[in-house]
Amino acid sequence: MRLILPATDAAVRRGLQTIKDGLGPKGLAPDEVASLEIVLAEILNNIVEHAYAGHPEGQIDIRLSQADDGLHCMISDRGKMMPGGEPPLGLKVDLNCDVADLPEGGFGWFLIRELAHELDYTHTDGENKLSFRMAIGQKIRT
Repeated sequence: MRLILPATDAAVRRGLQTIKDGLGPKGLAPDEVASLEIVLAEILNNIVEHAYAGHPEGQIDIRLSQADDGLHCMISDRGKMMPGGEPPLGLKVDLNCDVADLPEGGFGWFLIRELAHELDYTHTDGENKLSFRMAIGQKIRT
């Protein structure tokens, strides 16, 4: 599956729905689709908010392919490079506090790193490429 989206919040929402609808017939369990949606939503929203900040004319290219070891994803854009040239670590946050004391942000990359495998990021010739694998929809070997 390949999807090219404008870098806007509305396009990301529509794109996520298109991906969910397209993967429905592939036999993925609802919790697998939900995990993928969390990861993609975090990544795509970060691209809109940070990589293309103030430049909604940008595009996001999403490619998904199924393999024996799960679903492989490649997301590319031509926005700003990630700070430090690599994805943030995403630290686990203690949720045993008042809502007002929760830190702003920081949860997304923690969730991405918890749910995705083989996370890889490159920035070459003005293009960001983020790839990962999710252990979902794995084919059963006999």
